[in-house]
Amino acid sequence: MKVPGAGGWTFEDKGIAAAFDQHVREQLPWYDLATGAVAHIARHYIPAGGLVYDVGCATGNVGRALAETLQARDATLIGIESSAEMAERYVGPGQIMVANAASVDFAPCDLIVCFLTLMFIPRPERVAMIRRMRASLRPGGALVVFEKIEAGSGYPATVLWRLALAGKVAAGVDAGEIVAKELSLSGVQRPLAASELGQGAIEWFRFGDFGGWLIEHQAEAQGARRTKGA
Repeated sequence: MKVPGAGGWTFEDKGIAAAFDQHVREQLPWYDLATGAVAHIARHYIPAGGLVYDVGCATGNVGRALAETLQARDATLIGIESSAEMAERYVGPGQIMVANAASVDFAPCDLIVCFLTLMFIPRPERVAMIRRMRASLRPGGALVVFEKIEAGSGYPATVLWRLALAGKVAAGVDAGEIVAKELSLSGVQRPLAASELGQGAIEWFRFGDFGGWLIEHQAEAQGARRTKGA
């Protein structure tokens, strides 16, 4: 896949959309492992007749991973994708909404998955969006987040950054393409700070500069009670 120049990455590109599934697995060697983990976690929070949001659904990776559970429990999935070019290639269950997730009013739901999505939403908008998503969860529901995160400090940050690079090289990605991809994301992708997720976020995955978190509805309620009692 041809990578755009510095600051030029966009999902509103038919070439990027066409090569997305192959590209993401080359760039992120653990992509399928993380997808499987999300599906495992999701099964614990999707009730019969439940409602699930897949935010930044792309070509349907998460939806396909959840398809069996959704069908068995007669649950509904709504995918949200801002790129019409990506949405055209969606293959998966449920219905898809072409919209900017930061402007969506989420209905009361049981599960929300944000898989490599929040890092492409400007920080002020995504902080408010995270609050809305947490507030929309029904009792017993959960928000599952998987994102690139801000680099830490000191030598360990360098070690972990190189771990991510080593994984891409081991997957056979050309070094020049790795650099070009990183530069193309300048001003387009801003890694997540774990603090943006709020109280009660439980980390379930970490590889280099990528991490996964689970946030239950109860954690949101407990945080509200502590604030009220302060």
